[in-house]
Amino acid sequence: MTAAGKPALIRDPAADDEADWRRLWAGYLAFYGEDLPEAVTAATWRRILDPASPVFARFAACDGTLVGMTVNVLHEGTWTVAPVCYLEDLFVAPEARGAGIGRALIADLVDLGTMRGWSRLYWHTKLGNAEARRLYERFVAADDFCRYRLVL
Repeated sequence: MTAAGKPALIRDPAADDEADWRRLWAGYLAFYGEDLPEAVTAATWRRILDPASPVFARFAACDGTLVGMTVNVLHEGTWTVAPVCYLEDLFVAPEARGAGIGRALIADLVDLGTMRGWSRLYWHTKLGNAEARRLYERFVAADDFCRYRLVL
């Protein structure tokens, strides 16, 4: 539900969503203090729209405006035969927070994964992101793995 009490529509992206997606993407990057080159943002959008790409997105829209998004990567794994989905980016516009949109976006991926035969869905966030962690803990407890990231 949105703040206005209307349910958000969770859907696939369309080419004419680019401006709205870029607004959400910019908010997401600002939240994490990131400044990506335009070429990366443009490539991400192209991948989202390319049906052959393992990168895909799901959007939450209310009254025709995007209010939330996930950007995900579907990939093979070594511990399962079925595909694995990495929820890489989740963002809800500040004005739409607290209305269950983040929960609806994750539930949508759970439903898609169940329907499409994925073996698991996983994501991570910063330890100090308490608000996101409260949402995530409604689905599953955090595990005890540490992440190592070597930028090349």
